[in-house]
Formats: sequence, C-alpha cells, structure tokens
Amino acid sequence: MQSSHSAQGRPALISVESLKVQYGTVPALDCPHLHVPEGSIVTVIGANGAGKSTLLNALMGNLPVNGVSTGQVTYQEQAIADWSVEQRVSQGLSLVPESRELFASMSVEENLLLGGFRLYRQKVAGWRDTLDEIFTLFPRLQERRRQLAGTLSGGERQMLALGRALMAQPRLLMLDEPSLGLAPLIVSEIFQTITQLRTRGVSILLVEQNARAALHVADYGYVLETGEVVLEGQADDLANDPRVIESYLGLAKG
Repeated sequence: MQSSHSAQGRPALISVESLKVQYGTVPALDCPHLHVPEGSIVTVIGANGAGKSTLLNALMGNLPVNGVSTGQVTYQEQAIADWSVEQRVSQGLSLVPESRELFASMSVEENLLLGGFRLYRQKVAGWRDTLDEIFTLFPRLQERRRQLAGTLSGGERQMLALGRALMAQPRLLMLDEPSLGLAPLIVSEIFQTITQLRTRGVSILLVEQNARAALHVADYGYVLETGEVVLEGQADDLANDPRVIESYLGLAKG
C-alpha cells in the first residue's frame, strides 16, 4: 500500500486504495489507487460509461441502493468508509454532479445561499461573505442574482452549480463532467475558473470526457477504461502519450 504521500510527491488530501464498486453482481469500478494532493487539480478522463461518475459517487458515499464498495478511502488521513454523505460534506467534501441539480424555481441568489446553509446552521462567522466572492468569480451570476435558475443558459447553470458548491467552503471540490453540453467558448471559461479555484485553496478532482481541456488545467491524471485505471501520470505527459492522443485527443474539441 502506498503512503499518504501521493505519486505526485505531496501529502494527499484524499486517497483511494483498492477501491472496487459493483452494482448488484456487475463490476463497475476497480481503482487500485488514486490520490489528490492538497492544492492540486487531478483529473480522471475516460469515455462515457468508463466508471468516472461511479468513482465520484463512491468518494461522496452516494452510491445507489444496489451499489457496494470495498477498499479504503482516506481523507485527511482518516478512513471515511463509514461516514455519511452529510459527514463528508461537513468535513469539506463537495460534489457538483453532472445533472447540476439546481432548484429551477428559486433565484440564483437563493440557490447560492442554500449552498451555504450548513455553515449558517453551524453559526460559522462570515459565511455569507462567500457570496461576494462567488459574484467576483462569476460576474454573470451577480447580474442574474434575482433570475430563476430554471431560466439560465447551460453555461450559467454550470457556473451556478459551481458557485453553490463553493458556498459550502469545501476543501475538495469534485466535478462531474463540468463541460457537458456546453459551447466551446463557455467550456474555456469554466476551465479558466477551475484553475482560479486552486488559488482559493480548493483542491479539485475533475472527471471529464473532454480530455484535452481537462489535461490542460490538471497537474496529474488518470485514464479510466471500463472501470479500470489503465494509465496515470503527469497531465503534460498524458497529453503527449500516443495512446491518449489516439483514444481521446483526436476527437476532443476545445
């Protein structure tokens, strides 16, 4: 077993060892190891159905009823297999799902404030100040703060989903296909924001089909195929790996 120091050389914020997930009797994921060092962007790339979302849901403790996971997940050097989703959120884990799961009939600002509800409930001083930071990060959300979430464009909805997750002041932000269904120009904007988040002290685990964009912003990457890690390495090295170029970068846009 590897130590809590990752392959990237820095202490891991979250680590996975021998993580296996199956739905009923069907194997869905076999991840021997994965590490996200503090202050880094790590990406997991792979085609649709490769097991990327399964990985994030396992880390979040959010598998479907028929999903069973084995192996070890360590966060800040604590084993978290027995933690509920709520415990994981309270300790700084946050997931932006592919579906974004916004409240369509609530305003942009109301959705954001809901993201900070846990901090409000815990009486964390100054939690509401994060709202100003989100509006600085996403000026468009400030312009549309009174608008209903259901009336936003796809790019604006993704910004709102990111902003709402950041309202919880996470230490690890997990993003599931943030570029899905977005125009190339908006994808570029979203990924620029992802790189900015690192300066806020947020570590990021980025799951993406858009390998080109993901490897451009990431420090380190893993390639998933049919539930198994088949390649890993520094993001720059993977971006120049002939196997990755042939399988993922030839078709990727952006």
